[in-house]
Amino acid sequence: MKPSQLTASGTAILLGLGLAATSQAQVLEEVVVTAQKREQGLQDVGISVTAFSGEQVDALGYTNANEITAMTPGVHTVQPNGEANYALSIRGAAQSDLVANQESPVSVYVDEVYISQMSGTGFMLFDLERVEILRGPQGTLFGRNATGGLAHFITRKPQQERDAYGELTFGEYDQIKFQGAAGGGLTDNLAGRISIATHHNDGYIRNRLRDQDLNNANDYAGRAQLLFEPNDDISFLFNSRYALQQIRTGFFENVGSATLNARGGVLTPTVPNFNGYIDNDGNVFAGDYDKEGHNDLETYGFTGTLKWDLGNVTMTSISDFQSVERDYIEDTDASPGTDFNFYLSTDSEQFSQEIRFEGELDRTRWVAGFYYLDIDISDANGAEIPVLSFDPTGGGLGGVFPGTDAAGNFQGTDQPYTLDKNSWSLFGQLEYDLTERLTGIAGLRWIDEEVDAAYDSNLVVFANDGTRNRNGNPNVIIPLIPHFESTYDKGLWSARAEIDFQYNDDWLFYASWNRGVKGGGFNAPFDVTRIIGGINIDSMKFNEEEVDAFEVGFKSTWFDGKARLNGSIYYNDYDDTYQAFEIIGLSTSIRNMEAEAAGFELELVANPMKGMDFLFGAAWIDMDLKTPGGPDLNGRIIPSIKTTAVQTPEWNVNGLLRYAYPVYNGELAVQGDFVYRSEHYFSISRAESVTEDGYIVANARVSYALDGGRWEAAFFVKNILDTEYLVQTFDLSDDLGMTEQYYGRPRWIGGSIRYTWD
Repeated sequence: MKPSQLTASGTAILLGLGLAATSQAQVLEEVVVTAQKREQGLQDVGISVTAFSGEQVDALGYTNANEITAMTPGVHTVQPNGEANYALSIRGAAQSDLVANQESPVSVYVDEVYISQMSGTGFMLFDLERVEILRGPQGTLFGRNATGGLAHFITRKPQQERDAYGELTFGEYDQIKFQGAAGGGLTDNLAGRISIATHHNDGYIRNRLRDQDLNNANDYAGRAQLLFEPNDDISFLFNSRYALQQIRTGFFENVGSATLNARGGVLTPTVPNFNGYIDNDGNVFAGDYDKEGHNDLETYGFTGTLKWDLGNVTMTSISDFQSVERDYIEDTDASPGTDFNFYLSTDSEQFSQEIRFEGELDRTRWVAGFYYLDIDISDANGAEIPVLSFDPTGGGLGGVFPGTDAAGNFQGTDQPYTLDKNSWSLFGQLEYDLTERLTGIAGLRWIDEEVDAAYDSNLVVFANDGTRNRNGNPNVIIPLIPHFESTYDKGLWSARAEIDFQYNDDWLFYASWNRGVKGGGFNAPFDVTRIIGGINIDSMKFNEEEVDAFEVGFKSTWFDGKARLNGSIYYNDYDDTYQAFEIIGLSTSIRNMEAEAAGFELELVANPMKGMDFLFGAAWIDMDLKTPGGPDLNGRIIPSIKTTAVQTPEWNVNGLLRYAYPVYNGELAVQGDFVYRSEHYFSISRAESVTEDGYIVANARVSYALDGGRWEAAFFVKNILDTEYLVQTFDLSDDLGMTEQYYGRPRWIGGSIRYTWD
């Protein structure tokens, strides 16, 4: 079934509904941001930034890190394994590799700390101070891999004044969600804050075979902070955090598909797949899954942030340790057959240290520092394949037939791999006021990057003894390739040059060049049909991604502060360095390709009348990506084609309309928002099987607040039009005669009540 599509008139009807909730000034409020490592008003920064205060995030009902993209032009969520992990796509920079060792070209930071693992970015949003999304390369001041941009989540910090809040949400599918926090002074020099969140629901995917619901929520998260301020010049913040997720996942809609050519397939929903199964009942939220998939994810971390005012110079030191452990498995064949179950295992530890100094002298502002990052990864991917049989007398792979041996053992593949990433860099940025209205900005970062990789691929026996036997299965039948080891070691650099022209208090114009860079690395391929008999060593390694990004833009304020209109035009040139993710059948890899992108973004926030707020955003992009031609691993000649990046629709439009007015002794607010994404693709093949035709998703919320907002009750409807839209697909036509389709959430109705103490 194709996703619902609406016309422009439908959009107008949606805006006319005016449903959802915030207090009167929240949508229009200008947020103070730290996009240049110092506090500035949003309208004073010559960078394409969208920012939301914590109050706005609460009012919009965001509960997960990916939802913040909804009201951000040109930013999209990438979900390679459904809700198992997240990445962001900005201006054509995207990473959709389904293995865990790759880092995204759009970085995610929490309290100035880089989150390297995509599986660690699907955190719940609670007790936030603000969120900043920066578009375009940010390699000078933030550094790590931000060739497309970054998202920065800043949590609420302890303070001497005591405050607390609690919010309870109920919804469909037996949803119960709670978030709350409490903080205040413990002594004259010490303040603390504790924040917690939990989320539970039964799931909205029906497994008809096992009579159970899938894609449930079972999430726990907590954060404890202590702020020590012995005097006015020194502060030390200690942050500890923990999160646990245990959900039934790994489901897909099974749609028959056939290979069209060497690059992709066409959907054949009336034709059974490789094991004779067919699912064409029209219900994309139901299936027959013999394997109960799961995503067990545990993350924790500790951060110490020291700030010291030395007079004309301020020093900041940020030390962080974090750990991500994940056990993921899915029913890949998405059928009643016990045929093929793909898995991922993640065991990652990360340490980072940043020391920076900043100061201001008359017409000059500067920042300089040192950054160190160490990431140790011990991961694996593979598959349980009960239909695969090994004939030890034949000296090789035997036939394929259903079943296991007499002891219940079955076979499959195990691909353990390790990576040790070490990176250090020196960076600096200088701002100089050439005149009262003209400012020049220059920045540079030098990076030393080293990655040591090791990889194995084995045909193994999964013993029926209750052990997991994933990631280092000792029951090896034969190695499918020789042991692989290699090192990537290079010096890299990023830079920035910009001119800002403050025409008057209401208009800022800027023009910039940014050179972004993302280090090279190694693939950890998963393939049980093409990898046997050897591997092309050159395909295991990919080089650094480099982009020259040119941007001109403006920021303007109208009607005595009642409206803000910001816009930008950009051109990004990757030459032959773009790191593109390619999947052909079960063969996955990242390869450097030729790419360029051009586009524009526009944002309008207005308060046209008392009690009414309006937000509108639009983004357009023309992305050209050229794939290299040549033989694939089966010897077929693949032609070079011009394509586009994954998860990069040509048009992205979002809007929000809110109206608040007094009712009795409180305030009633209604709000409606929508996002439109035009046609886009989940693979660079652009085949029918990996194409989403475009859709609109709309949400609605009504709230009533009393006692100056201390009490608030709300009613919400997410995906009010019940749009069926694809979030991810995997074309497995070549190997399984099917395509896996993962759909976004259906209509979801619920309500919440919130109380704030201060």
